[in-house]
Amino acid sequence: MNSSIKDFQQAILRNKVNVQEFFSILMEKLIRLNESYGFFHARPTNEQLHEYLHHSRYVTDSTLQFYPISVKDNICTKGLETTAGSRILDGYLPPFDATVVTRIKNAGGVILGKTTMDEFGFGTFSLNSAHEIPRNAFNPELVAGGSSGGAAVLTALLSHHGALAVSTGGSISCPASFNGVIGLTPTYGLVSRWGLIDYANSLDKIGVMGRRVEDVSTILSKITGPDDKDSTVRPHSMKNNGKSLEKRLSLKVGVLENVLEGCDPRIVNQFQRVLNQLQSELSVEVATVTVPSNEFSVAAYYIIATAEASTNLARYDGLRYGRQSNAFEEHFDEFFSTHRSKYFGKEAKRRILLGTFARMAGYKDKYYFKALKIRHALIKEFKEILATFDVVVTPTMPIFPPKIEDASKLKPVEVYALDQLTIPPNLCGFPHLTLPMMHDPAPAGFQIIADHFNEQILFDLGKHWEEWHPPQAPKEHLNMLELM
Repeated sequence: MNSSIKDFQQAILRNKVNVQEFFSILMEKLIRLNESYGFFHARPTNEQLHEYLHHSRYVTDSTLQFYPISVKDNICTKGLETTAGSRILDGYLPPFDATVVTRIKNAGGVILGKTTMDEFGFGTFSLNSAHEIPRNAFNPELVAGGSSGGAAVLTALLSHHGALAVSTGGSISCPASFNGVIGLTPTYGLVSRWGLIDYANSLDKIGVMGRRVEDVSTILSKITGPDDKDSTVRPHSMKNNGKSLEKRLSLKVGVLENVLEGCDPRIVNQFQRVLNQLQSELSVEVATVTVPSNEFSVAAYYIIATAEASTNLARYDGLRYGRQSNAFEEHFDEFFSTHRSKYFGKEAKRRILLGTFARMAGYKDKYYFKALKIRHALIKEFKEILATFDVVVTPTMPIFPPKIEDASKLKPVEVYALDQLTIPPNLCGFPHLTLPMMHDPAPAGFQIIADHFNEQILFDLGKHWEEWHPPQAPKEHLNMLELM
């Protein structure tokens, strides 16, 4: 299937499009569409958009020239409000671009705006945003998924567009599944996190959403690479070790034991059809694999993630970072508590409390260090499987996107449990690709998990799947080629 990036660029040349006028019309339509779907938190001014287009026109690398890219609201963009979905950062205008944004601009990409999200990435449905609540692209009564909900909704609604998103425990995969788009979470350390407002430093990964696998692959290739500002970036890039499907006589796919327990029966049935098609079309060998530590993955993840989040959010004290307070006559403890109580949302407060408890003296050994041991065991067990099997596949989410009103009534522990399928690869830092597998009664996807830095096999498999199941668009889909 052709790249929509190339289709878009060729259409601009063929139709001799005035890009300034085109993007002005596009932004007007997106503003109206945003009223129904809430995918944008911030948009560039006309002057900023003109600056982006001028820069794109004269870049040396034209891979993404004039191609629209949205950026999740926790990735810093120079002069464009960045709040990470929180009131405590309202009005923050970064004086710099994150490394990934700089690289997108240097490849010619045009920033459309900042997409809505759960506060600091804390959520599965994007209902924990302090600002706009994004709505599902296929049915506005349904949740968009989280925490990168706005990114997935805009990707589904706009025909030619790529989104920079962030995953900690499933924040790319979940909304991609719920909105019928492709979501790639890369290997931890493949993409620089400099300029990202962190949730959990050892888990956060900047990835890509798109409507075609080739586009996701292209955008990822432009944001990877060493970065002196981020010591966690690995010096080597994605593997190209001859594991592409074209060079293989057979492919071994592992399916986690008991992975379908608790899944909606309709998702189970469709996932079985996915496996059957992979076997019939690609002669794939499918076998059940066992990961003994997997039953502890959700608990381990939430201990590690909240512990790291509580330390990261300690900086927002009303003095140094975020919104400022002038109540200097108060004792520091009262000053600190009052300010944070006022501007942090309910879920942020909950995770700060959980993480602080897990790090307390007397509890670290019982909870935090034990969670780290589970993560180490999980990585070891998955590595042993991926030494024999090329990939592991699972459904992405155990449910279809629920109605917003129903999701808002769920208890926190019920919401956390829904991450049971997306947490294992995120906790281990493995790359994984979510692909749409059905759209009726609502979108649902499946995910392919590969070994570290083996994104290429994900793209190879994804392209085959895409040939059999081309992208589907929601009713209010905006075809950008028709605007030219």
